[in-house]
Amino acid sequence: MAVSGSDGILPSQDIRALHAAGAIITDRPFAEGQIQPASLDLRLGQRVWRLRASFLPGQNHTVRDRLDRVALHEIDLTNGAVLETGAVYIAECLESLALPQGLPASANPKSSTGRLDVFTRLIADRAREFDQIEPGYKGPLYLEISPRTFPVLVRTGSRLSQVRFRKGQPRLDDEALRALHRRDPLVTSSEPSIQNGIAVSVDLKGFGAQNLIGYRAKRHTALIDVDRVGTCAVDEYWDPLYANAARDLILDPGQFYILASKEAVQVPPDHAAEMTPFDPLVGEFRVHYAGFFDPGFGHAESGGAGSRAVLEVRSRDVPFIIEDGQTVGRLVYEHMIALPDVLYGKGLGSNYQAQGLKLSKHFKTA
Repeated sequence: MAVSGSDGILPSQDIRALHAAGAIITDRPFAEGQIQPASLDLRLGQRVWRLRASFLPGQNHTVRDRLDRVALHEIDLTNGAVLETGAVYIAECLESLALPQGLPASANPKSSTGRLDVFTRLIADRAREFDQIEPGYKGPLYLEISPRTFPVLVRTGSRLSQVRFRKGQPRLDDEALRALHRRDPLVTSSEPSIQNGIAVSVDLKGFGAQNLIGYRAKRHTALIDVDRVGTCAVDEYWDPLYANAARDLILDPGQFYILASKEAVQVPPDHAAEMTPFDPLVGEFRVHYAGFFDPGFGHAESGGAGSRAVLEVRSRDVPFIIEDGQTVGRLVYEHMIALPDVLYGKGLGSNYQAQGLKLSKHFKTA
């Protein structure tokens, strides 16, 4: 399959075309909603291995070569299995790739995965980087999975990660980003900071009458079934956090927090966005495991006006104070090759459109 056209992120209809052309291979039909506006959800296969340690195969080895050395035991996912906190696993995916030259891919955890503090990274044979698939790659895909806070129940077909296909260099530079913001405001800030992306800050003023600012995950909880929506009681898994007079928050090392951006964020239908990972220049913490924002997120046309970015925050080695309005991450934007045939939140049953401060879809809403 030849890749033609302008630089950009492939939209949903082009992902279907990749599958039809044999560039995305699976022995099962796609599940409903598996193709997103600018990405493809990856499904867990039939086997997962508990590992002694995380690894990259390196340019001279396949993943299976390495598994022979580092796997502790193999687990059948056909009827489901619990993945324990603090352990590292690698699962085969139902999807494999036969990418054309000129078309790389990259991966990120799905939003719901990140909000459960389940760390995932995509691995390919002979890979020297996580989450990056080189143009022309032909072979299987594997997902490293490490639950950090909650034990999770997964099974064959569970969707924890997503992959984007990217032609050329579609990322907007700062000048183009300013022009896009003038055309279609990307964040609700009169003078946003635009430097290697557009700044996103944290809201510690709070939401609602009680000034709720976020949640801190509890330890030693029951498990969470990643495929069941709205079944977990919030108070069994999370401690609510409320604004204080100083409007700041001390992040404790090893704790996991769900916070929200001060700005409402939107992604125009002809663009996709991604939250950049931890930046050591803004503090000793990591924000946002799940970085993809689909076309139409937060956009009024898709019913998302006022959508905040939910921030998955984990402090690093030392306690760190963050303050209301402090920059905690940056959004980078990329051109789409074409408008996707369905936008985020429009006919997809998207869980996080028009969101404020929102936990993952697994928790009961009031």
